[in-house]
Amino acid sequence: MGAQFQAVRRQQFLTEPYFNGVDKFLAESVLHWRDNLQGVAKTDAENRMLALNTHANHAYMRFSLRYTGGISLDLLRTELTEVVEAYERYQKALEVFEAVPEVTPLPLEDLGDYERCVQLLGLCILLYRPDLLARVAALVDPAYQGEDTLYEELLVRYLPDRAELDEWYHAEPYNPLIHALFEEDRGQTAELVNQYCKGWYSAFKHVPWHDGHLRIRGTDGDYFGYWAFEAGAVAYLLDLDDSNITHMVYPKDLVAWARANKHLSEEASNDTQHGRCEAGQLCPRDGFWFTPAQADSRRFFKAGEVMPSVGGDYGATIWQWDLNQGAPNP
Repeated sequence: MGAQFQAVRRQQFLTEPYFNGVDKFLAESVLHWRDNLQGVAKTDAENRMLALNTHANHAYMRFSLRYTGGISLDLLRTELTEVVEAYERYQKALEVFEAVPEVTPLPLEDLGDYERCVQLLGLCILLYRPDLLARVAALVDPAYQGEDTLYEELLVRYLPDRAELDEWYHAEPYNPLIHALFEEDRGQTAELVNQYCKGWYSAFKHVPWHDGHLRIRGTDGDYFGYWAFEAGAVAYLLDLDDSNITHMVYPKDLVAWARANKHLSEEASNDTQHGRCEAGQLCPRDGFWFTPAQADSRRFFKAGEVMPSVGGDYGATIWQWDLNQGAPNP
């Protein structure tokens, strides 16, 4: 293992050959399931749903693996878009398969899906992607808005009309983190976050990724990092002194990066505030836009173009400015 890789990796279980091999496999898998559903008939709703479920899981796994492997946070800030888009595609396929409008791909009753949801919210907060935060909420809100304290508290500073409540779905491991949100003693708050991190891994003993580091075999395995991104988001939102939070699942460098890049918060807020345009209105500026009403909707509009409606059962088409203004990959 090269000294440079060893210096940048964020958890000690990761080897360079394993990282390179699994990153390549997951990158190919994400592209395959995103772009090559021709072999799955449009009438085969179950297999399309299963394929896009794999696509979403692999997109998140690759993102987490790349964070674990030391990829720069500036690059990961852009790459997070693909993870959220993958869950949006999965949601549309799930909606068709189950014949339930706006069914969520992240049901909060399930511990593993709950954790994936709050991980995504934590990443959106720490990487200054309020646009993606709103898109994750759009996937979950129809079924769960106003039902879980931690979910609402991660959204309340960014989205309007969030509920205040005192109930949540999973006492283990989330009780300490939720109590930290309302603890007045700052020292005790940090201890509660630390306590949460200590109990985090063991709470997921029945989730498929648990003990993945023990299944690493050369370039094969299912380990992609163990990260309580939501704990980092809570520490950041509370401006908490995290110097004594040392558990390996706490993303300390990501919290430090967020604190050092607060200028991005204002930029992202301005883009979100001025980056919304309803169908039928004139596009306010040149750039890439997307609509949650349709998967794979990202496209370039010129200022003054009439924003189109995509139709369907989603409701009014609202186009949103994409913070990632890079051209699509060829």
